[in-house]
Amino acid sequence: MIAQRSARGAEVVLGLCAYTHDSAAALLVNGNLTGFAEEERLDGTKHSKAYPARAAAWLLDQAGFTASDVTAVAYNFDGRRYLPALGQLPDHLARASTRSRALPRSRSFLTVHRRYRARMRELSQRFPHARLVPVLHHRAHALYSFLSAGVDDAAVLVVDSLGELQTTTIWHAAHRDEQPFHLRLDAAIRDPASLGYAYGAVTEHLGWRRGDEEGTVMALAALGEPARFRDVMTRAIPLTGDGFTLDPGLLPLRVLSSRYPRTSAEFTAVTCPPRPPDAAVEPVHADLAAALQERTEQVMLHLAGRAARLTGSGLLCLGGGVAMNCVAAGRIARAGIVDEVHIPPAPGDSGTAIGAAAAVWLDTTGQPPTDIGGRCYLGPAYPDLTLSAEPRPGLTAERPADPAQHLARQLANGTIVGLFTGPLEAGPRALGNRSILASPFTHEVVDRLNRTVKFREAFRPFAPVILADRAADYVQLGQPSPFMSIAAPVTDLTRSRLPAIVHGNGTARVQTVTRHQHPFLASVLAAFGEITGHPVLINTSLNIKGKPICGTPEMALDCLVETGLDALLLEGWWVTKC
Repeated sequence: MIAQRSARGAEVVLGLCAYTHDSAAALLVNGNLTGFAEEERLDGTKHSKAYPARAAAWLLDQAGFTASDVTAVAYNFDGRRYLPALGQLPDHLARASTRSRALPRSRSFLTVHRRYRARMRELSQRFPHARLVPVLHHRAHALYSFLSAGVDDAAVLVVDSLGELQTTTIWHAAHRDEQPFHLRLDAAIRDPASLGYAYGAVTEHLGWRRGDEEGTVMALAALGEPARFRDVMTRAIPLTGDGFTLDPGLLPLRVLSSRYPRTSAEFTAVTCPPRPPDAAVEPVHADLAAALQERTEQVMLHLAGRAARLTGSGLLCLGGGVAMNCVAAGRIARAGIVDEVHIPPAPGDSGTAIGAAAAVWLDTTGQPPTDIGGRCYLGPAYPDLTLSAEPRPGLTAERPADPAQHLARQLANGTIVGLFTGPLEAGPRALGNRSILASPFTHEVVDRLNRTVKFREAFRPFAPVILADRAADYVQLGQPSPFMSIAAPVTDLTRSRLPAIVHGNGTARVQTVTRHQHPFLASVLAAFGEITGHPVLINTSLNIKGKPICGTPEMALDCLVETGLDALLLEGWWVTKC
């Protein structure tokens, strides 16, 4: 297929994740990734479901285009592929355990298909000169995961709640100079077998929001004893020779409607009653979380082993929402199944905006897009920001001569500082451009961060950011972790000297930083290391619970005013409370 060109002679491909959750947009111009942004960081609505109007407008404006110049819109779902769910109806009707939900399930998939068609009509009106190209959801995940690694060969394992009907896929990807680009689907598991569905179901049962707070359940798991509910979770998620399945007696058949609970009365009877969100967290909840997490790790190890065998690759790329389970990723990295594990900065659905655009460019030209490997700082930036001496009532601002040295000294003195610098990073982890930084030397800082800054559960841990060439002193991980995606066991040095970054299971979700990746943050870490002896800081996202990472200067100033932050370094401006 010959690429369509805009009136200005460029192929402009807009990739979209829209209308479901984690709305985002990515832009390819002549095969080059010019930017990516998640709508929540700009509209202030966490996990925004809206069409990403602000993100798309920013991308087109900074590239010098309008909606009329877009030649192709790549959508991160192929809604036509929801219809095969109707073919499952006879089997579900024939089984007593699924019969009551068989018809509602089929109707719900038909409804989603109709909504997809309406969304395509809306997009055709927004982009009147563009081809609309639906992309298989798991293919978008797989392409982004592989291309972000910047390698020539890898196994790719995508695990999420639901694509169209796929929930787990294994791919082999290769890109060598002498051969055409290669992305082959080697195995697939379809709904209702879904690890993401199971984890979300138990998350909701435990009183947290599925699709948002699975990380809270993962953190709670470190404080529980899995043996109490091990048999229940083994029954709920049985392993099979080619993957896993779900027991519908415990985790009922999925219906695409919130009116249908995802755990059964039997599940409640053999575990615990559903926990109201405002109720106390008790040991039984931690034990259930621990059993769920243990089973998730077992399933992920099983799938990773199969991916390695099917592809013969030494690198495993992970994608999909379950790839954000950093403890499971750490287990795979340490298991010796593959030489290295790679997780892109945005492994969840937002990243499929990049993957969908990549798929359209690949299918059009036969070549993958460029400038994706290793990149995470892709969003809006504010390099020319100017503040007055009093940017808001009760705040003062000044410009230190050496911001990195100034920040390091303040952190060494115990100050908790928000950092807003450079382009907005992609994905759920703050990676030094929209971060909160603090000293890792006392447990008290964890309590203060959770209680007065983040306003979240006291058991939630905080991740360390470490200079890459010193990481081996602090964590037992034989590979880089630039996107804070892997939990690794800590060393004795960390356990004795840096207790604030050690979780209850003896691990830390580490971000390793090089000067090439992030010169400013590396300078801060080096200066902090010169003062304290340890080039390690707590790094958490610049936001509070229930709100997205601050994507704009105004949002960052709000965070300073509304929380216990001591200061904010905002594009070189040192902002403090009077």
